Amino acid sequence: MWKDFFYYTKSERRVILLLLAIALLLLGIWAVMEYLRPVEVPVTLSESEEIDSFLANLEEQEKIRKSHTPKNEISAVLQPFDPNTADSVLLRQLGLPVYIVRNILKYRAKGGVFRSPESFSRIYGLKEEVYQKLKPYITIAPLVSVSHVRTDTFRQLKDTIPYIPKYEEGTIVDLNKADTSILKRIPGIGSTLARMIVVYRQRLGGFYDVSQLQEVPHVRVELNKWFVVTPAGLHKIQVNSASLDKLRSHPYMDFYKAKAIMEYRRKRGKIKGLSQLSMFEEFTEKDLKRLSPYLTFE
Repeated sequence: MWKDFFYYTKSERRVILLLLAIALLLLGIWAVMEYLRPVEVPVTLSESEEIDSFLANLEEQEKIRKSHTPKNEISAVLQPFDPNTADSVLLRQLGLPVYIVRNILKYRAKGGVFRSPESFSRIYGLKEEVYQKLKPYITIAPLVSVSHVRTDTFRQLKDTIPYIPKYEEGTIVDLNKADTSILKRIPGIGSTLARMIVVYRQRLGGFYDVSQLQEVPHVRVELNKWFVVTPAGLHKIQVNSASLDKLRSHPYMDFYKAKAIMEYRRKRGKIKGLSQLSMFEEFTEKDLKRLSPYLTFE
């Protein structure tokens, strides 16, 4: 049969020989690569079990956390508040359900004013035990009726609005305890800025130095003279158990810092202190100095 090969034309024989040469070359390359392939060291059973156990533990902790934190509820943070001026963020922080907050805001939008703690207790849907828990923290500022007439083409309207007096020079306010109603009584702070300060304080876990106020946009250094801080109640991050989202949500962290911590925990176990974090290239000396009051390694 090999004689039939010579019945092909000269050009056809060249093509066949070329294809055979290419096939032999590819076969040789494959054989060399198989010979040079590094031997993979399999993960031992104990290492595999340890990794699986760690990941399963993380998933279980996350499920428990979610099951204990209903969608419509948040952890209550009791603090002084004025029901006539407190915004929705502060009211939710106090542990009030969404529908109660909505009823309070609707009541105020229709011109309603709380003149005493007892009047606040009559909000529709507010339970007696919740009111008794909040009652010691209700601070109602003196209300002064300011009437003004607005003239347009068809009618004149007479409006009555509450006036919020400002603090006198020399007043000192605890930055970690003041709600938006107290902050708005400081000259130079309005509703928007007061809300921004409260939201940033919540993200931080509390202020440990008055100078941190300048991390909030539009807060001037001149406002620092009105404040002191009590850092004893700072909310700390559990470095060895916090989730990735919990770590990265802190203003002094980011995704890369949080990921470095998670990777170290996965591969080597618990982090014992700031000295270990200082060896991570993601953390600068400035980062560690700012974060130290907010981290715990228990």
